[in-house]
This record gives sequence, C-alpha cells and structure tokens, in this order.
Amino acid sequence: MESLPTNQVNREVTYVQLFKKSRHFSALLFGQIFSLLGSSITNVILPIIVLQITNSTAMMGTVMAIYMAPFVILLPFTGVLVDKMNKVKIMFLVDIVRFILMFSLSIIAFSDQLNMTFLFVFMFFMGAMDSFFQPAYSGVRAKVFKPEIRNAANSLSQVSVQFLRIFGPIIGGVIVSAFSAAWGFGINAITYIISLFFLFSLRSLSFQKINVVPNIKSSMKQDFMEGIDVLKQQSWLWITILVFSLVNIFSGGIIRIIIPWLINSHYKFEPFVYGLVLAASGAGAIVCGIIFGLRPEWKKRGLLAYSGVILSGLALLFMSFTANVSLLMACMFLEGAGIMLFGLIWETSLQELVPEEKFGRVASLDMLGSFALLPVGYLITGWLAEGIGEFFTMVTFSIVIVILSGIAMISKGIRNFN
Repeated sequence: MESLPTNQVNREVTYVQLFKKSRHFSALLFGQIFSLLGSSITNVILPIIVLQITNSTAMMGTVMAIYMAPFVILLPFTGVLVDKMNKVKIMFLVDIVRFILMFSLSIIAFSDQLNMTFLFVFMFFMGAMDSFFQPAYSGVRAKVFKPEIRNAANSLSQVSVQFLRIFGPIIGGVIVSAFSAAWGFGINAITYIISLFFLFSLRSLSFQKINVVPNIKSSMKQDFMEGIDVLKQQSWLWITILVFSLVNIFSGGIIRIIIPWLINSHYKFEPFVYGLVLAASGAGAIVCGIIFGLRPEWKKRGLLAYSGVILSGLALLFMSFTANVSLLMACMFLEGAGIMLFGLIWETSLQELVPEEKFGRVASLDMLGSFALLPVGYLITGWLAEGIGEFFTMVTFSIVIVILSGIAMISKGIRNFN
C-alpha cells in the first residue's frame, strides 16, 4: 500500500501540538490514563489473590476463561450495536457499571468474604462490559485520531498506556505487600469515576451511523457481513487476525498464567518483584513507542510488525531459563518493545483502511478473531502447565509464537504491506 498523502502533514505535528489541535484527544487520553491505571493495579492483584486462595495455575486459567467467554461471544453483536449508537454514551454507561462491580469487589474484599465464586461472577460481568467498551473505544479513537495527527496520537496514546504498565504493577505490588488487595480494588473503582469526568467532555462528538431497518435479524446479519467484506479486501488485515487468533492463545497463557506462577509461586519473590517484571515490559514499550512516533511513516510495515512479534516470542523463551530478577526484567523489556511495535502498526493501519461507519464492526471482528480462542487457551494453559510442567509449557508456547510469526512473514500480503 502506498503511503498516504496526509502523512506529509504529520511531519509538523509534535506531541505538544496534539493537545492544541484536538481537545477531544486530550479528554480521551486522560480518561484512558485514569481508567487503565486502576485496571493495571487490578491485573497485578488478581492473579496473586487467585494463587493465594487456590495455589493452582489451572484455576487461574479458569478465571481468565470466564472473563473472556462473554467477551468473545457478545462481540459479533456489540460491534454492530456500537455502529448504530453513540459510542461515547456506550463508554459512559459501561464505566458506570464497571465502577459498581469494582466497588462491590472492594467491599467484599474488605470484609474478608472474597472467594472464587464471587470472582467468577465478577470476571464474567467485566468481560461482558468490555465487549461493549472496546469496540466503542476503538471507534472513538478512529474518529478523534484524524490523519494529520494519527501517527503522533497513536504513539503518545500507547506510550501513556505503557507508563501505566510500569507504575500500575509497581503500585499494585506495593499495595498487596503493604496494605491489602481490597485497597487496590477500591482505587480501581475510583479511577472509573475520574474517567467518567473526561468522557463527559467527549459528548459533542458526532458519528456516522449505519441505517436501522425494520427487519432487525436481517439487518444484523447484513451489517456483520459488511464488516467481514472490509477485512477480505485487505490480506494484511485478515491474515493478521487469523495468525493472532493463535498467537494470543500462547502469549496470553504465558503472561497471564505462567509468569505469575513463575514469579510468585516458583521463585517465591515478593509481590513487588512481579510488579517490577511487568513494569519492565511497559518500559520497553515506551521506548519503542517514542521512537515510532518520531517518524511520520515507516516502510515495510508488515515485516516490521511481525519482527516485533518474533522478538517478543524469543524474549518469553529466554525467561524460562533464568531466575535472575534483572534478566527477567530485561526479557520483559524486549517483550514489551516487540508487542508495542506490532500494536502501533496494527492500530494505525486499521484507522487508515477502515471506514468510520464500519469501524465498530471491524474492531469487534478484530477482537473476536484475535481473542475468540482465549477462553479455551487459558484453560489449556492452566491444565497443561499442571500436567506437563510450567517450564515445558512456557518453552513450547514461546517457540510456537516465533514459528507462527515466521510463517506469516512468508505471505505476500504481509511482506508487501507498506
């Protein structure tokens, strides 16, 4: 694909100028920062809590599968609904529900009544809410990140996310070590309220909507197929979604299930060490994101993106053979940099190639393809780790990530995506 002419405008757009050019970008960015700060704290606390209650990687896999199941089941429907409705209002309502859920979790944790049954129910409803929030959020980003600010906006947005991946896990680890998980859940609940304030500033955004026809069933099917047609027109899109339906199984299993076991149960490090290891991934992503945003365009983006995935797979592979905290952090630094490189290229290409009025559906199909098998993957990872050993599982999964990425790079659609 030839470079877009609008990329020439990007040469004059600095990170500081982003805030002057788009007040909506500022509101979206700061809303994202506070929301993800709380989520990053919970992401550290949750596996520690599950392992403390059950001491089982299989149970951690079950928890993540319960979260992902409603998420992937609802995506084909939520993507169409998002294109029919106001995306900002959807985000607003979802954050209200997520605040209620997280506040309830905090209260139960403070009262020492937290058990696996409640965690199962909590994760199920959080997954359902995310199936609405994520397509809506992707659509809002595509609307706000106009061509003249797109590279810099995506880069700064992702860099801010990675800063949270550094400080969120550290804060989460400190909270568990010095206070309790209940405090972490309470802080997460508060961040949803702060995020709502910034979302309110986006209420003036208007979106192109698909027409609603009387035959709802026929309309839903037709709208869904239109999203598929968009993907079929670009081999870069459908090949990558197909590849990541498998890659995410293995990388997600390692990061969500094996690494928490490795740090907290096997090596018996303090919780803050787990936070430091995750934070290193965020640091690598930040460095990569800043470098990516300094250039208005990149050549051979298909090969470059999958090179990042291979780097990530190799870094996870090397983690299996070291018990040194510094080396573990170095590996996660490379893992974060590689995934960040892929993510920025993928997000930018979606915003370039997908029409605004179809973005919700395409974003939901992207998530559906990439994450549909994750519930099964989490279950397989947990049970396989207990059956054949965590180390062998981690090594095998890492090698598969590298092989799948190498096969994808053979495709002409990937090699020629520029």
